[in-house]
Formats: sequence, C-alpha cells, structure tokens
Amino acid sequence: MSWDFQTIIEPFRIKSVEAIPILSRTEREVALEAAAHNLFKLPAAAVTIDLLTDSGTGAMSSAQWAALMTGDESYAGSNSYFALQKVVERLTGFTDVFPCHQGRAAERILSRTVIEPGQIILNNTHFDTTRANFEAVGAEAVDLPVPPGGDFAGNMDLDALDAALTTDAGRAARRVAMVMVTITNNAVGGQPVSMANLRAVRQRCDDFGVPLYLDAARFAENAWFIKQREPGFGDVALEDIVRQMFAVADGFTMSAKKDGIVNIGGLLAVRDPEWHQAMKNELILTEGFPTYGGLAGRDLEALSVGLLEALDEDYLHYRTRSIAYFSERLIEVGVPVIMPPGGHAVYIDAKKMLPHIPPEQFPGVALINALYIEGGVRAVELGSLMFPGSPRELVRMAMPRRVYTQAHVDYVIEVAGRVAKRAAALPGYEIVKAPAALRHFSAVLAPHREI
Repeated sequence: MSWDFQTIIEPFRIKSVEAIPILSRTEREVALEAAAHNLFKLPAAAVTIDLLTDSGTGAMSSAQWAALMTGDESYAGSNSYFALQKVVERLTGFTDVFPCHQGRAAERILSRTVIEPGQIILNNTHFDTTRANFEAVGAEAVDLPVPPGGDFAGNMDLDALDAALTTDAGRAARRVAMVMVTITNNAVGGQPVSMANLRAVRQRCDDFGVPLYLDAARFAENAWFIKQREPGFGDVALEDIVRQMFAVADGFTMSAKKDGIVNIGGLLAVRDPEWHQAMKNELILTEGFPTYGGLAGRDLEALSVGLLEALDEDYLHYRTRSIAYFSERLIEVGVPVIMPPGGHAVYIDAKKMLPHIPPEQFPGVALINALYIEGGVRAVELGSLMFPGSPRELVRMAMPRRVYTQAHVDYVIEVAGRVAKRAAALPGYEIVKAPAALRHFSAVLAPHREI
C-alpha cells in the first residue's frame, strides 16, 4: 500500500447503482409515526441513508458475484463447503468449522450445547443477541470492559477477570462456563482488542481450566488496528496477525455478514471433539446438514472470497480512515463521539449531547429519531433501550461495507450538525409496549409526556 494523499478515495469502482429514496420531511414524520417511533419498524423505502447496521448490508465484489456461479448445491459434501473450509483453516487454523445462516445461529448452537443453567459467561462486552442467547438457557452474561479511552479500549479488564475467576475459585471453576472476547468490541464503540490482552486472557483461562471463545465478526478490522497501533506488529502480515488472534481460542462464533462481506452467513468452530459432535447434532436439527448449515452453496463461495477480501490493506485503510474522518467532522459540527474511532461505525455520546433527557427516557432513541426526521438517516440506539441498566447512552451509525461514498458521509455529517443545533429541544421517549427480551427490535415507543 503506497497511498499517501490526504483525500480519502474509495479503493473500488462502481459497476452497478441503486436509487435511494429521498422523502420530504412531512413524509418522514408520517413514516416515523407509522413505525411507532421505532426505526427497526421503518420500511427501507422510507430511509435515505441506512446506517442501522453493517451486518449483511455490504456490497459484494465482482469476484464474489462470479464465485456465486460456481456454487455447488449438493445437500451433503458440497464442493463449496470444502472451498470455504480451506479458507477458514488458512486464516484461523481451525479445521472443524460449521457454516450457519448467521452469527446468532452460531450463538444459539453454542448456548444450547455447552452452556448450562446457572453458569456464567465472561465477556469484554456481550452484544445484544449474544447476551440474549446465553440468558435464554438460564446462564448469566457478565461484561468486563476496560475504562474508555486508549488505543485498545475494547480490551477485557484483566483485574476484573482475575476477580471473577478467583473469588471462591472452586465454585467459579464450576460456574464459569467460558470466557468470550468480542473483536472488535461493538457495544463500547467498536474498539479493538490488543494481542497482548488476548494472550493474557488465554493465560488466565489456562490457569483455571476455562475455555476461551472469540466473537469474531469483525476480525479483519481488529487485526488492522493491531497492525497499526500495537508495538511489534507494524511489519507483520495481516493474515499472520489473524492466525495469532485465533490461535488463543478454543472456538469462535462469527457473523460473516460483517467482515465476511456477504449478505447472509455465519461460522461456528471448535477444537474439542466432544463439543464438536454436540454442536453438529444441534446444527443438523435446526440449520441443515453440516456442509451447508442453512446456506446455499453459492453463499459459501461468496463467503470464501469475502473473508480474504476483508484483509486487503487498501480496503482496510480506506474503511478505517473514512470512519475516522466521519468522527472528526462530527466533532467539528458539535456532535460528541467516542474517540479514538472504531473500525465499522461512529458512536455518538447521546448522554453528553442530550443531558436534559434521563436514561429512563432513552436519549439515544430521541437522537436517532431526530436524525431520521431531519434527513432520512437511520441509526441505532445502544443505550438503555437495547441494554437496560447500561451506563452508556450511545447512538451507533454503522457504515455498510463498500456501499456509500464520501459524499454520503458528508451529507450525514450535515444532518447531524443540524440536529445538534436543536438538541436541547428534543423530547425523551417512553415505552408503550415491548417484549421482555431484545425489546429494541419491536418496542412500541412514544414521545414522553410530562404528567
């Protein structure tokens, strides 16, 4: 990579385009009311710039589209499975890998096969479906993040991990089912985890006989930050960094809809042969045969290509620099964001931007609804609605891979700047109706009214 210009350019050419909806403010107000003030309920046709998630929303490359045509749709022993297995082994060292239809399927299989009621899973920070799947089987999901700030603010708190593993050690050895590290740490700003932290966590797991798993959805972005920020890795090839990351783990789950750059797909891998057999049995029950795992052969082929494309240095430089530019310009227009920037999204500090709205009135919801009304931008709340009791009130604007141009980013910055100017006038929100678990997906909301 030799790019040394200040101007950020997309390291690709556009060969196909899709029109985006541009609605009037009145039309957006009507759409938000019809969606019960919950942006998950909005039809895509009512959204101009969709930053709700980077999961499955990326644009596949010409090489991926070409690979679709080679898909082997055999029910058992598909050639496309073995192509995927070869790439996964090359990058991770794992030979026993199961494809799944998406990451939460891998989480569900993991939860149903090796987690027992009353056990504890320790994580740098569980994301929403990971936590929900563990809690659905009666386990307790415990977060051990480090304080904000620094180059590797996604790390696991090693002192807190020590305390969790050593307090009443005999009891903990039975109760702690596993340690999981999420790379990058989505819930705290898409922050990376250092190699040193991964290895320190591994050592503690060895000391206490506890397995270590990775939630590896954004493995490529995490490897890039290690290369850029961690001493001793600047001259190490990205694939080597990736292999070193996965070498610490006894298994991993992955939503391949992120750094696999595909629209559907996930992975589950394990080293323990007994756990492998149990997971295989569960996968057959709900996903399909182990060599397709709920995916078409063409999806497996596209994923095989995407996993390697995600490690292209020009692409990762562009992606992370674009997110950094996004964050820096938002600060300039009066929008407080989590710094340093992560790899896949910008995280606005809604608590700081809307100090007049208390957590029980969901400042993050107030902000995402204002962004939508102002310019048709859809983001997601990562605060008290998604994570009840959370100390953070964040709004995430996740950038789909290879979809939007720099002009789109500048438009979103302008929209956010306009909202910032009237932030003090934004109302809070309240829940009208919501399920007990994963309530953010389907909650009915309304502007808060003083009694």
